[in-house]
Amino acid sequence: MSEVEERVEGALYATRQKIYPREIQGRFQRLRVYTVWALLGLFYALPWITWQGRQAVLFDLPARKFHIFALTLWPQDFYFLTWLLVIAALALFFVTALAGRLFCGYACPQTVWTEVFIWMERWVEGSRNQQIKLAKGPWTREKVLRKGAKQFLWIAFSLWTGFTFVGYFTPVTELAVKIAQFATGPWETFWVLFYGGATYVNAGFMREQVCKYMCPYARFQSAMFDNDTLIVTYDQSRGEPRGARKKGSDHKARGLGDCVDCTMCVQVCPTGIDIRKGLQYECIACAACVDACDEVMDKVGYPQGLIRYDTHNGLEGRPRHALRPRTIVYGSLLVLLVAGFGVSLMHRNVVGVDVLRDRNALFRERADGLIENVYNVKILNKDGEAHEFTIAAGGLPGLHVDYGARTVAVGPGAVRSVPVKVRVPRGELRGGADIQLTIRTADTRALQATGKARFLAPTN
Repeated sequence: MSEVEERVEGALYATRQKIYPREIQGRFQRLRVYTVWALLGLFYALPWITWQGRQAVLFDLPARKFHIFALTLWPQDFYFLTWLLVIAALALFFVTALAGRLFCGYACPQTVWTEVFIWMERWVEGSRNQQIKLAKGPWTREKVLRKGAKQFLWIAFSLWTGFTFVGYFTPVTELAVKIAQFATGPWETFWVLFYGGATYVNAGFMREQVCKYMCPYARFQSAMFDNDTLIVTYDQSRGEPRGARKKGSDHKARGLGDCVDCTMCVQVCPTGIDIRKGLQYECIACAACVDACDEVMDKVGYPQGLIRYDTHNGLEGRPRHALRPRTIVYGSLLVLLVAGFGVSLMHRNVVGVDVLRDRNALFRERADGLIENVYNVKILNKDGEAHEFTIAAGGLPGLHVDYGARTVAVGPGAVRSVPVKVRVPRGELRGGADIQLTIRTADTRALQATGKARFLAPTN
């Protein structure tokens, strides 16, 4: 390869330089710390909370039950998940249009877990400068111990994360016993290692690369921005021209702006960008540069806010508009969807029925002149208490239902299959017709559900 080709290849495929973000204190960084603790605390604690003798949050795939405290959802309730996903997407659009990438900077799982890994790295290897010096130095005993300790913490935390994730699908206490006895099944072992490995790689090594190259949100966010979207921005008119100066000197007389060119905003950035170059898609709106710049402004005696959350209109001195067509539309739709979801969830039918024809025979002609079809009726009781059910049929005159008992008992959160014979006088039907089989509770609480079926009869 020629020297020119090597230079071209180097320009196209730049080697990734590891970013060592400097630790910074400030109001936004404290908010990020509180958010990380709250979200991770919720994630790791929820599987250990019990509710009425069972795990409070458990997605029991083999039993096809999804327990969320007092609420139990079944596969028939899958549309609620779709509804939630639509709400989450619309909420993301609303927040982005209003305040930019706040989700990325404060609540995105990639951001949250990366922050924890950075904390462990600082605890073991020291400050930013110490980490850089350690990385460039030779492999001494101290370097091996520090790097080894960091990897041990990362791996242990990642495996605990994988264990917790699987604990949402397998009862966590049962899973802990299995792991202690080395008796986990192949799928449980796979998902603990897979999710733990993904956490280790993404938060430990890839970090900002996930935000830059893998996350699609970074690419289409600009379509949701406008001049009134709140973003992290550098006040160029105030800060330029930038340059070093002595504290207390009259920088205005020298033709300098407020930016002292200390590069602290670059050093604290977790994605390694220079916010002074303008808004970039790599910016996750974490406001680390805001806290760093405010600290420097305090030291040199200048007003805070050289780097701040602001809108494009605000920077230009024009009025800001939080309420505008897109935020009103997003907000209105979001309120309607959330309200509809809550009402539907509160009034959802906690009983269900599935009707399956017996495929052994299309129909049977009885000696008493009745045409008989046989069905397998599955009664689903999604309620938290047992119920007695009766079964009735409608849709044709003279229908008679026989299921061998006066009522059918179904326990809480249980499914029971009942063979049901439906008969109709021969002269009432030729060929086939749709009928309805309705289950009703025979106890104090009035609940019912209806399933459709096809009733077949001779054509002559």
